[in-house]
Order: sequence, then structure tokens, then C-alpha cells
Amino acid sequence: MDMIQEQLLAEIADLHGVPEGAYNIRANGQMAGRNTTANIDIVTKTDKPGIDIIIKAGTKNESVHIPVVLSQAGYTEMVYNDFIVGEDCDVTIIAGCGIHNSGDQEARHDGIHEFHIGKNSKVRYVEKHYGQGDGNGERVMNPTTILHLDENAYLIMESTQIKGVDSTKRFTKGDLAAGARLDIRENIMTHGHQVATTEFELDLNGDNSSADVVSRSVARDFSRQDFYSVMNGNAVCKGHSECDAIIMDKATVKASPALSANNVDASLIHEAAIGKIAGEQMIKLMTLGLTEAEAEERIISGFLK
Repeated sequence: MDMIQEQLLAEIADLHGVPEGAYNIRANGQMAGRNTTANIDIVTKTDKPGIDIIIKAGTKNESVHIPVVLSQAGYTEMVYNDFIVGEDCDVTIIAGCGIHNSGDQEARHDGIHEFHIGKNSKVRYVEKHYGQGDGNGERVMNPTTILHLDENAYLIMESTQIKGVDSTKRFTKGDLAAGARLDIRENIMTHGHQVATTEFELDLNGDNSSADVVSRSVARDFSRQDFYSVMNGNAVCKGHSECDAIIMDKATVKASPALSANNVDASLIHEAAIGKIAGEQMIKLMTLGLTEAEAEERIISGFLK
């Protein structure tokens, strides 16, 4: 891999060399490295671009990295990755996509990740998106994530997009069986004329299932953000959806929640807050010696953590 691709890997997956455990690294549409373990197998699909990640039942304290990097101007791709996690597992999955575009044509990565998480398993899924390059061509990422959680499965999903992505449509759809739990934490920052659309559609189908979705975002310059959340309580369940956004300059932010309780014991809550940085926060930090710009960046950094 060249220096640009190595830099992208460091940004999206904190990789500064070959990772431990299982991994599959994809660069400009080709496999750039792969390793499997006794408990985690990675198989190339034969009918379409993508891989199957198969994690054996009972696998504990293991991880798998599946980053994607694009450094070829004008390159576009669509990949399909399936994760089959057996019962009684406790694993971490590190994904993400980085695009370097120094050309005039659009560079684009679209991906569909589908998770099948077995009974009593716990999965932490970390996904980072990042763009760079001084070309006029747009950097576009459209991730789709489909989640199937079996009984008492637990998924923690951490999704981050902080810099350099000109256009993104992020769609997450999930269904939860009895006792399943889903926690989603999303952080997004847009600037310039960037556009980001986030959409969640969750079905809480099993008794005592729960979902907690929290999206925090900062919209700067002339950028636009749209947040949609649909949560359907179809059993005795608890659901919480929250959109918290800081708006700056000439940006626009829209939040559209939708809750549907289809069981008398479904408890669903949505919270939304959109506003500018509080003046008292700025004043407090500036009295400590920070400039206005430094105070602003400090507040934004803390908000997105």
C-alpha cells in the first residue's frame, strides 16, 4: 500500500501496521490483505463484490478489521458484506471507509453491511468515515446497515463522520427479538456545501427488547443535515431516539422523528434539540485565555465525543 492509503487506514481504523487477529483490507476495489483465525473466517463472495465474516459460537475477546480505502480519482464501487455471529460471542468489529480524491471526478463508496447476531452475543461495531484530497471531485459515501438481533443479543454501534465527506446517505434498519438490546451512537460534522442524511428504522419485535439511538451533529458553513428516525414498538419494549445538533453560519438542520406504539406496554421516547453554541459557554472559555475560534473548537470537540 502507498503512503496515502496508509494514512487513510490510520484515520478510519487507527491502523499503523498489520492489525492483530482477523482482518480484510480493501484498497481501490482489490483485496490488499487478509488474515483469518481459528474462530473468525472471512470468505470472498462469488456472486457479487464483498465478503462474508463468519464468527464461531462462543468466540470471546477477539476482533476483526474490515477497512476500505479509495485513492483512485473517479473510482466508484458497491460492496456487500455479511456478518454471521454465532451464539454466546463477545467480539469487536472495526470497519470504516476513507477516500482520497485529488481529481475532478466523483469518488464513491456504497456499502451494505448485514448483521446476523446470535443469541446471547455481544458485538461492538465501530465505523468511521473520512475524506481528503484537494481535487474538485466529490467524495461520496452511502452506507446501509441491516441488523438482525436474536434473543438477548446486544449490539453497540459507534458511527463517526467528522471530515471531508461531501455527500452521504446513511440508512440503518434493524429488528430485535426478545431481550435484545441495541445502542447506537452517531457523530457527524459537515462543512462547506456538504450534505448528510441519516435515517433509522427499527422494529422492536420481542418482549423486553430495547433500543437507544443518540445522534450528535455539527453543521457549519452552508452544509445541510437531515435526521429521520422511525421506531416501532411491537411488544413490551423500551425505545429512545435523540437528535442533538449544533447549527452554525448558514447551515440547515432538520429532525423528523416518528414513533409507533403497537403494544400497550411499549414505551417510546424521542428528543430533539437544534441550536447554536451558547454564548455563556464561549464567554467562560475566553475568560480562561482562549480565543473565540479556540473556544468554539473546544466546545465542538467536547460535544462530539
